[in-house]
Amino acid sequence: MKRIFSTLIILFAMSFSVQAMDLQTAKQAGLVGEQVNGYLGAVKPSSEVNALIKTVNAKRKAKYQELATKHNVTVQAISAQAAKKAMSMTEKGQFIESSPGQWKKK
Repeated sequence: MKRIFSTLIILFAMSFSVQAMDLQTAKQAGLVGEQVNGYLGAVKPSSEVNALIKTVNAKRKAKYQELATKHNVTVQAISAQAAKKAMSMTEKGQFIESSPGQWKKK
């Protein structure tokens, strides 16, 4: 079951190719980071950062719901797996949430 989630999360992450450049740039600049809940968070909030987060998180939420329904599990189970995967894929020097609201560089 974890292998299915991992594969789905990787495919899910690759589905954001249009947003990926903006998201990657924001991550590299230290503006956003991966949160423990599976969603993107603002390390340094601004109107542009907040707009990017809103767009990315809306897409993530929709995908998490789709996967949860398909696999008959909770959205929280999907988002928890997604958080682990996203954090493991986060590059060194980018931000991850160590506990709610606490950012650290990986």
